[in-house]
Amino acid sequence: MLAGFQNVTFEFGARAIVEEATWHIQPGERIGLIGYNGTGKSTLLKLLVGEYVPSAGTVERSRTTSIGYLHQDLLSFDTNDSIIQVALGAFEKILLLEKEIEELGIELEKTGDEKTLHEYSDKLHEMDTLDGYNIHHKTEEVLQGLGFSNSDLHRPYKEYSGGWRMRVLLAKMILQQPDLLLMDEPTNHLDLPSIEWLEKYLLHYQGSVVIVSHDKYFLNRMVTKIVEVYQQQLHIYNGNYDYYETEKTIRVEMQQKAYENQQDYIRQNERLVERFRAKASKAAMAQSIMKKLDKLDRIEEAEIERPNIRINFRVDKTPGRVLVELKNVSKAFGDNVIFENSTIEIDRGDKIALIGANGKGKSTLLRIIAGVENFSEGDRKWGHNVEESFYAQHQLEALNVENTILDEMKECGSQMNDLELRGLLGCFLFSGDDSDKKIKILSGGEKARVALAKVIVSKANFLMLDEPTNHLDMHSCDLLIDSLKKYEGSMILVSHDRYFVSKTANKIWEIVDHEIKEFKGGYEEWVNWKERMAMQKKEKESEKKIEPSIKKNNAPAPIQKPVHIAIDKEAKKELQKVQKTVSATGGKDCSFE
Repeated sequence: MLAGFQNVTFEFGARAIVEEATWHIQPGERIGLIGYNGTGKSTLLKLLVGEYVPSAGTVERSRTTSIGYLHQDLLSFDTNDSIIQVALGAFEKILLLEKEIEELGIELEKTGDEKTLHEYSDKLHEMDTLDGYNIHHKTEEVLQGLGFSNSDLHRPYKEYSGGWRMRVLLAKMILQQPDLLLMDEPTNHLDLPSIEWLEKYLLHYQGSVVIVSHDKYFLNRMVTKIVEVYQQQLHIYNGNYDYYETEKTIRVEMQQKAYENQQDYIRQNERLVERFRAKASKAAMAQSIMKKLDKLDRIEEAEIERPNIRINFRVDKTPGRVLVELKNVSKAFGDNVIFENSTIEIDRGDKIALIGANGKGKSTLLRIIAGVENFSEGDRKWGHNVEESFYAQHQLEALNVENTILDEMKECGSQMNDLELRGLLGCFLFSGDDSDKKIKILSGGEKARVALAKVIVSKANFLMLDEPTNHLDMHSCDLLIDSLKKYEGSMILVSHDRYFVSKTANKIWEIVDHEIKEFKGGYEEWVNWKERMAMQKKEKESEKKIEPSIKKNNAPAPIQKPVHIAIDKEAKKELQKVQKTVSATGGKDCSFE
C-alpha cells in the first residue's frame, strides 16, 4: 500500500466531510475521485499529503512513497525563469550533478590531479546511471505534448496566463515520476490535443494516479477504480465511470428498498407499542419492542443529494433558415493569421461544436459571430428574427455587482417566479440562501455560473457558448446536456469537454490551415472519420516508399557475359587420361580413387 485512510473522520467546523472512512491506494492503481461540488474531494487530497489532519482515525503513508500533488493553488508560484528551466526543476539531483561535473572538469583542466580524475569519472558514471544526459530531451518532449512550441520553451514563465502556467507545473510533476500522483482537475486548462496526449502518457505511467475530474470521457479512458464521496462516506467501485454509473443505480435502488422495508417494520412495531402500552399485562412487551427499535441500526434513505431539476429553455421567435453568414472573412493578429477568405453559415437547427487546439482562434471566431470582435476582410450578416445570447468569460463584466443573484436573474425577463428561479440556480450550484448573495462577493467561478444561468433563461433562439462547463460539476453538466438536447433553437459552442460535445453537437467545426472546415455529424463520427483519414494518409505514404523499391526490383536484369574459368594444364592432362580410360572399358567397372 502506498497511502490511504483508516477509519478517518474529518470535519470543517460543524460539517462532516467524511466519517470513519477507509481507503487504501495500491501500487499501479488509476483512481477517479468523484462527488458533487462541495462534498470534499480536494479536501481528501489535502488529507493524503498531510496539509490537513483528521479529527479521528489515521492517514497512512509509506515512508518510501513519493507523492506529486497538482492543484489550483500552485498558480500563486511566480518566477522569471524560462518555462523549460521551471520544468527541468523536476531533475534537481541531476542538475546538481551537472554542476559538480562542470566544476570538476574545470579543476581537472587546471591541475590534472588523479584523485579529481577518479571523482570526475565516478560522477560521469552516476550521470549515465540516472539517464541524466536525456533530461533536456525528455522535458522538451513533455512540454511539446502539452501544447508548447519550440519557440515557447525559453520564454519567461511569468509571461504566461494561469492555464499555461498550470501546464508547465503539470509537465514538471510528470517528469518527477512520483509513486503516487494526485491530480485535481488536470484537464481544466488543457485543449483537446493536450488532453489526448496526457491520456496516452498516464496510461503507461508506472506509478499510481488519483484524479479529481468532472470530465467523464477522460475518466472512462483513464481509471480502473472509482471512489465516490457520498453522504460523508467513501463508496468504492472497481471499474471506470460507466461501470460506476450502472452499479450506483443498482446500489441506490437496493438501499432504498432496504430503507422502505425497515420503515414498514418500524411502523408495524410502533403500532404494536401504541396498542399494548395502555394495557398493564402487555406493558413489558411494549417496553421490549421499544428497546429493540432504539437499538436498530437505521438505514438511511437513498435520497439524491442534488435533485434532478429540469432546465427548460423558452424560445419566443422562430428565426429564418440562415441565422448567421460569414462571407470571405479574414482575421489575423499581426503576423499570426487565424483564418483567411473563409465562407460559412449557421442554419436553423444547427448545434455546432467548434473544437481544436488552443491558439487556433476558436474563441476569436465565436466573438466574430457574436459581433464583438472586428475582422480585417469580409462580411458578417445576421439572418431574419435572430435573438442571440452570448456566454463568455468577459460577459461577467456585464453583471450588476450590487444585485443579489436572484435579482440579477429576475432582470432577464424570463417570466419565471422566485421558486422556479431558485430551482434553476440550484442546478448551477447555488442552493438555499446562496441565491440572496450579492454578485460582488462571488468568486470568478460563481460569477461565471450566474452569467451562464442568465443565458439559459434569456429566451434566445441562438446561443453562443464559450466553455460553458468549466465551472460546473458532473450533475450540473448532465442537466445542461439534457436541456440543450431539448432546446429548439440553434447554437455554437467552444468546449474541450468531449463528453459534453458528443452529447450536444450535430456538426463539428475545426480551423485547419487558416480555413474553417465543417463536418456534418456528431463528435464520435468525426473522431472515426479523422482516424480513417489518418490511416489512409499513412497507407499512401507507405505506398510512396514502396513504389521506388518495386521499380528497382522490376528493372530488367543486366545481360551477363559467359564466365571463362581458367583450368591449369596438369588438371587438363589428368582429365584427358580419365576420358580415354572410360572410352576403352565402355564405361564398365570403372572406379576412381
